[in-house]
Amino acid sequence: MTVPSRTAGHWIERWDPEDEVFWEEKGERIARRNLFFSVLSEHVGFSVWTLWSVLVLFMGPEYGLTPADKFLLTSVVTLVGAVVRVPYTFAVAVFGGRNWTVISASLLLVPTIAAFVVMKPGTGFTTFLLVALLAGVGGGNFASSMTNINAFFPLRKKGWALGLNAGGGNIGVPVIQLVALALIGAGGGPRLLLGIYIPLILLAAVLAALRMDNLASVKNDTGAAKDAARDVHTWIMSFLYVGTFGSFIGYSFAFGMVLQNEFGRTPLQAAYLTFIGPLLGSLVRPLGGRLADRYGGARITLWNYVGMAAATAGLLAAGLAGSLPLFVTVFVVLFVLSGLGNGSTFKMIPGIFRAKALAEGLVGEEAAAYGRRLSGASMGLIGAVGALGGVGINLAFRQSFLSYDSGTGAFAAFLAFYALCFGLTWAVYLRRPAGPARDTAAPDPKAQLSYVEV
Repeated sequence: MTVPSRTAGHWIERWDPEDEVFWEEKGERIARRNLFFSVLSEHVGFSVWTLWSVLVLFMGPEYGLTPADKFLLTSVVTLVGAVVRVPYTFAVAVFGGRNWTVISASLLLVPTIAAFVVMKPGTGFTTFLLVALLAGVGGGNFASSMTNINAFFPLRKKGWALGLNAGGGNIGVPVIQLVALALIGAGGGPRLLLGIYIPLILLAAVLAALRMDNLASVKNDTGAAKDAARDVHTWIMSFLYVGTFGSFIGYSFAFGMVLQNEFGRTPLQAAYLTFIGPLLGSLVRPLGGRLADRYGGARITLWNYVGMAAATAGLLAAGLAGSLPLFVTVFVVLFVLSGLGNGSTFKMIPGIFRAKALAEGLVGEEAAAYGRRLSGASMGLIGAVGALGGVGINLAFRQSFLSYDSGTGAFAAFLAFYALCFGLTWAVYLRRPAGPARDTAAPDPKAQLSYVEV
């Protein structure tokens, strides 16, 4: 594929969002426009990525698939979506944010058309598995979109902008579930669902081509990528993002199948319930970013994990009691908390690397540039590792149903994981060191990153 010339249209040569005059005169208007169309493309990408969480609801006994087969299908889709996030992150600098949005949106036609062709009883499981793999490209759109939008906004606005960008993309999950609900209720089939999304993909690609911009200042910095990969905070935040976004995407894929297999819900009954959690979780993601802007991402993340652990304990109790109303209510709460945590954890990333810059003695624009350089390089890796949490959740449910014929074993494992995430967040980003530095008005940022709001 040929890299487009940077002398072509839609390229912006000078971009300095930290300059308040520049931002107020024209920067904010341009950034918001790109954010809007980025959200649209990422939204459709999330819908295609989670397409198979809906398709498996249509696949009744005539398809010859077991619950374990269906969990495996959703696991491989999640896996591919996680893996492609790494190259998608670097594609923004190679092709330009606008150009790559057009390309990545157009690529969504491949898994959608392929699924349209094979979605019928009698198709072999191996064929379904291979076609499901293709849908993973939809997961990559998140990484390139976040990298692109991160470059458009100043540090003081990143929590809100990244939260809105990601939340608008995440909402593609409940939207496709709602469309599926309408189709199942009307007696429609999976091919009609796929037929609806093909023109939406084309619309997203065309609007991105017409209304988005490329930033010439965004370049792939292999040194920054290596520095980010070597930095322990990249891996700590990856682990924490497994707990928030990994939970969101994993539960989005698995919720309907858990309702069918543990509570005996029909596809229509499951579809009536599955969209609620992802919808609310998507809507509150910008709120998580906004709260993190105000109170600090680490504080919001810490207490969010307390809530997620409590909700998971509630799911264990509901499952053992066989109470569907309690199970659905608590699961929706868990979705909401995962959405809040998505916003707060991503807000932490720029703050962490800015804090490291201050620890190195950098100040002003030099510190801001250092933070942008490493946070941008780390976001793709963190997003990819975080999405792998969705693979783990679906595999855990698969094994739990094979071993116990319920999700109880999986929920017990998730509870332990959230407790670990809580401890890690507190120990690394909020624990105060002992001694006189505790009472110092302007402590040494080398001692603890929590002294700078992350």
